Amino acid sequence: MSERRERTSLTEMFDIEYPIFAFSHCRDVVAAVTNAGGMGVLGALAFSPDELEMELTWIDEHVGGRPYGVDVVMPVKTVDRDAGIDDVADIGAQLRSHISQDHWDYVDAILVDHGVDVTAGSGELDAGAGLGAGVLGWTAATGAPQIEIALSHPIALLASALGPPPKAAIDQAHAQGVKVAALIGRVEQAVRDVQLGVDIIIAQGYEAGGHTGDVASMVLIPDVVDAVAPVPVLGAGGVGSGRQMAAAMALGAAGVWTGSIWLTVAENGSSPVVTEKLLAATSTDTVRSRAYTGKPARQLRTAWTDAWEAPESPGTLPMPLQFILNSYATQKMGANPPRELVGMPVGQIVSRMNKVRTTKQVVVDMVDEYVDVASRLTSDLEG
Repeated sequence: MSERRERTSLTEMFDIEYPIFAFSHCRDVVAAVTNAGGMGVLGALAFSPDELEMELTWIDEHVGGRPYGVDVVMPVKTVDRDAGIDDVADIGAQLRSHISQDHWDYVDAILVDHGVDVTAGSGELDAGAGLGAGVLGWTAATGAPQIEIALSHPIALLASALGPPPKAAIDQAHAQGVKVAALIGRVEQAVRDVQLGVDIIIAQGYEAGGHTGDVASMVLIPDVVDAVAPVPVLGAGGVGSGRQMAAAMALGAAGVWTGSIWLTVAENGSSPVVTEKLLAATSTDTVRSRAYTGKPARQLRTAWTDAWEAPESPGTLPMPLQFILNSYATQKMGANPPRELVGMPVGQIVSRMNKVRTTKQVVVDMVDEYVDVASRLTSDLEG
């Protein structure tokens, strides 16, 4: 790796070597990026409070005091908020009461069409808030404990994927010296979040994996940079190489927020089927669909996403009800789901994810290519 260190407002803010922020649900990836000079950010969504405590304790023990972050999901609008549901112990059961029988039947029909025996097992989801209930951190009630646990650890960054964290959480983070970031897809969202006290804006374009808006990065990033200056902006969406990092920085970003590129690193531990599908996919094998969570999210196109676009579909449900249907389907499919139904959130950068590398090698490759591009552009201008 080049000995050059890229200094931006964000590398200065966190005392890191490279302005590469890496979102991952895998603690090994988070620690490896942080130890390689970037900033690893753990996605808290899928962890129960006890599990999150264990994951963060492990990271604390493996980063040697280097900075890392935690990403939570606190949607501004969800069914639980509208219905006033806040009893975590019974939240799964209460939310399921908002799902019509037509939707349960349609999920069964999809599964049967792909050879799944829906009569096997009970198929009963838990009443609570964990993975077995299909609720996870998608709600205000289940996301709040994750914020509390995150702030009990020596994190440097608290990020929120669907709107800003609650104002009380922002104030608590600031009182502890923790910076707050919010992911947005439109300029007006960025302005709102800065007004609420967010320190960093993550401008995520249409190309990105997971929840994303409908404005591409090439347009979104400079518009957001201009709208919220001098607040630093991370460019996100379609970033997985040094050239793409250089493009985001040229648009005014102070760093990059990356996610999909870490799905095929050696440390990630995805299932062999998922890894194989990701390595083989092209950018046109992704689709922006509500089939996963109820909000538009880019993911691999599968028989599941196709089914929810079919004429006979009863339509996707709002968050978090659609994810509960996904969880029910996953439970019914068991350990060996039909390949055509296997998918996951991933961005259009999947076209460049065609071999397994270590996390450190991804960072090395990205930084070296970025330095080469920056040097070439400077040379071209001087020539």
